[in-house]
Amino acid sequence: MTCLQAAINAGADAVYLGVDVFNMRCGASANFSREALPEASRRCREAGVRLYLTVNTIVFEDELPKVEELLAFAKPYIDAAIVSDWAVFLACKRLGIPIHVSTQMSCANSAAATFLKEMGAERVVLARECTLDEVSEIKRKSSIEIETFVHGAICVAESGRCFLSHEAYGFSANRGECRQPCRRFYRVQEIREDAHSTATFDVAGHTIFSAKDLFSLPFLDRLVAAGVASFKIEGRGRNAEYVATVTKAYRTARDAVLAGTFTPELVRELTEACTRVYHRDLGTGLYYGRPGKEQFVADGTENLATIRKMHLGVVTEYYLRTHTVLMKVHNDALHPGDKLSIQGDKTGVVELSPAEVFINGRSVTKARKGADATFACATPVQPGDVVYQLNKV
Repeated sequence: MTCLQAAINAGADAVYLGVDVFNMRCGASANFSREALPEASRRCREAGVRLYLTVNTIVFEDELPKVEELLAFAKPYIDAAIVSDWAVFLACKRLGIPIHVSTQMSCANSAAATFLKEMGAERVVLARECTLDEVSEIKRKSSIEIETFVHGAICVAESGRCFLSHEAYGFSANRGECRQPCRRFYRVQEIREDAHSTATFDVAGHTIFSAKDLFSLPFLDRLVAAGVASFKIEGRGRNAEYVATVTKAYRTARDAVLAGTFTPELVRELTEACTRVYHRDLGTGLYYGRPGKEQFVADGTENLATIRKMHLGVVTEYYLRTHTVLMKVHNDALHPGDKLSIQGDKTGVVELSPAEVFINGRSVTKARKGADATFACATPVQPGDVVYQLNKV
């Protein structure tokens, strides 16, 4: 819920989420419960934001009734379902739920896009293998809405259909349970039946399996020109500051493109903002051509974020009249000028740098562990919100 609120506050037009089962993040702690779906829907509708339910795994025979039941339950709360299995597609048609075709269906040409529209789809999320020129051509030749991924992790397999996790650990990526063996390190050992068969090599999994994170912001103007209706940010398993930062950056870029103010200076500023939060090596995906050596990360570094957060404390009260936060300091110390991130289910993400810190009404240069400290915060936050200190790496 914190990430959802962060996305809304940062300017998202739509949010996609999963509920319990039948989505590509079943193995992560990124899903909503059924009980939380009405509240998520309420927040989105009050903000004028659309809510899409991901039901995009393969579905087995005995699960057909469960899928239909899930969709029937979710229908009042969602604006569309993102699907990849034809059984789910047909269930949505029966129930009158608008259909968005998932990238898992690998739609990569105008004939397929036209067919999907004829079958009842409103939108298609194109295969990530499509180049910029192909995106433009597909949109020109078909009348269906086009959505493309613009930012985040990319799977080494075709449109995410990979069996490596299934073979290695018994958890299927096609069921939303991927354990990401592609992101790991490996040891390669020579096999030879003599005394000299001792050669071993430690290999960074990133260099042989792991694709660079997609970063489309520098050429977002070309995607707008191609007629893309929706830009999709990958990151349902990411933290709230990732959601807030990246959403705000792409929202700012998209608005600048439409306003004619999309400049190299703005791109540099927004790129720097995006690199503060979690990311691997950044690349252009397949928009400029089919896979090659440049598509894979250069070393074994998993997280290249330039800013790391540290748990500092918890908000105990917010005084609306004076716009002041009272917090309990749990770790290290709070200083005037510290960069802070306050996060919570209702708050989303609020970043600030208090000019002054007070204890019992007295200005201090340091609020140590255990102190009850106050500081000004223009945006209302909630008791129980977590306060993080943001530090440069």
